[in-house]
Amino acid sequence: MSVIGVGQAVILGVVEGVTEFLPVSSTGHLKLVEGLMDIPVDDDAVVGFTAVIQVGAIAAVFVYFFKDIARFVGAWLRGLANPRERRNRDYKFTWWVIYATIPIVLVGLAAKPLIDGPLGSLWVVALSLIGGSGVMWAAEQMARFKRGEDEVTLSDAMVVGASQILALLFPGFSRSGATISTGLIRDLDRVAATRLSFFLGLPALTGAGLYELKDATSGGVGVPALAVGTLVSFLVAYASIAWLLKFVAKHSFNSFVIYRIVVGVVLMGLLATNTLDA
Repeated sequence: MSVIGVGQAVILGVVEGVTEFLPVSSTGHLKLVEGLMDIPVDDDAVVGFTAVIQVGAIAAVFVYFFKDIARFVGAWLRGLANPRERRNRDYKFTWWVIYATIPIVLVGLAAKPLIDGPLGSLWVVALSLIGGSGVMWAAEQMARFKRGEDEVTLSDAMVVGASQILALLFPGFSRSGATISTGLIRDLDRVAATRLSFFLGLPALTGAGLYELKDATSGGVGVPALAVGTLVSFLVAYASIAWLLKFVAKHSFNSFVIYRIVVGVVLMGLLATNTLDA
């Protein structure tokens, strides 16, 4: 019997789609909602389900940014075949994304027992939500918004890519929150930092979903629930991406900071009163 029903999968798909790319922590929200629905958050199948429905959200990025991705991949393939094409910025940027993914892959494989175990506690999620809010607020104060997407460098990609490790080790910190904040600290404008966050998330999140697929389908979560959750995540994430890019063009991230603090405090209250099991 599946530990996650189809109805629950729909709810979790909506949560994943809304929160994956907003700087509010999709992992934190999924763990919170799973806890409220009495789903065992530390079950390997549930952890796998969470990673797999993320692929639905990532698929939305591939569709939304199809022209950009096709341009990057095309330039990369041409550069591999023809040395003269390697001066193309898109060729270089594609390599930068690959390089920037290496740190999170190494840490993810090395720290998997901790990530799936002690670091998966809802107390860690609550504290990370609040701590990550402080980083986001500080980034807004430090940002100078001097550089656009065409001025992103290899060092930007490496530093922003490495910041994904914060969200990996501290669920609740938010991968998008960490990467966008780091981009702002490096003086990228909000749109450039947000688009860089999307592109850097593609290989890491896709790889994580495929890696966890075996756990999601090997005895805990039924295929119907997995398929429904992934489809819902894709549809909702597509709308969320479009909204976020319009939002960041005209607004700061301070509203997300306030929201995260409220959610973190509420979660700590639920844990302290034993309403939720950590």
